[in-house]
Amino acid sequence: MAPQTQKQWTVQGIAKDFSNLTLNKEAAIPELGDHDVLVKFHGASLNYRDLVIAKGQYPFPQRDKVVPASDGAGTVEAVGTKVHRFKTGDKVVTLFNQAHLSGSVDDYIITTGTGGVIDGALQQYGAFNEDGLVALPTNLDFVEGATLTCAGLTAWNALFGLKPLLPGDWVLTQGTGGVSIFAIQFAKMIGARVIATTSSKAKADRVKALGADHVILYTEDENWGETAKKIAGPRGIQHIIEVGGPNTMTQSLKAIGFDGVISVIGFLGGVKGEKQPSTLDALTNICTIRGVYVGSRAQFEEMNRAVEANNIKPVVDSKVFTLDQVKEAYEYQWNAKHFGKVGIAIE
Repeated sequence: MAPQTQKQWTVQGIAKDFSNLTLNKEAAIPELGDHDVLVKFHGASLNYRDLVIAKGQYPFPQRDKVVPASDGAGTVEAVGTKVHRFKTGDKVVTLFNQAHLSGSVDDYIITTGTGGVIDGALQQYGAFNEDGLVALPTNLDFVEGATLTCAGLTAWNALFGLKPLLPGDWVLTQGTGGVSIFAIQFAKMIGARVIATTSSKAKADRVKALGADHVILYTEDENWGETAKKIAGPRGIQHIIEVGGPNTMTQSLKAIGFDGVISVIGFLGGVKGEKQPSTLDALTNICTIRGVYVGSRAQFEEMNRAVEANNIKPVVDSKVFTLDQVKEAYEYQWNAKHFGKVGIAIE
């Protein structure tokens, strides 16, 4: 039997210093509806999205006093009377948009974001509709599995959701965040070639160890887009993981090949650039510029089969935090001290 109370974080209001993160050590255990599953969380991970929700900069729906973090993994503690997808003891991972089962998003689906509107993983127990969970890959532990919900699925959707990446294609990744690292792993899994950009030689060595064929230090090469295209040859790059926003899009456009896809998944470099790219750039470069909002449950399950079959291990930063250290974890990621995913172990 689950206890009557639990530890639970909420985001209340907006604050630049994450002082709006509040820990309640005697929060109620959620009650279950007929189709709900009670998950005892053992692992969670943070995304840039979690940080900007706390700072009031998130462009999609969010609810005040929400339990943060889309990414969580744990065991099924109890199930509602009409649940058929899971049973007690199963190991599960949360789905980012709880209503995104397949196909495209719609106006309703984007209101079902875990950790934005629906209570997320920074708590000991959470209740979710059975449709909003997937099975944990058998080769991963809980913290590793918790990295898949947002970063893993976003990378998978970017590379395979619109125009599937093929063996021999070129992929360009930016930085060493979770999506970019997953993209390197998925690209090498199928025999594609990778050019990674990063800020330091130390990080360059680490992405090379993950399989990147070439690494460009953007701190030393301001025209890294042109450099990447020269490396890739006449076809240019087929897929670019664009995480920087307007400040890196100009270089991405220089690197992309004809009929290539630039998947816009973030704005780490800010939302204002010296030169704002325009929609005409998609025409002049004959490419597709696509916004990627994570992915569906069907894609999640497809990705998990590949993770198991190829024994892909998510890259988790060496410093793993506890549930009591959530504020420290937020600051750690905000200050870019991490490599890969910031994990949180939950007892």
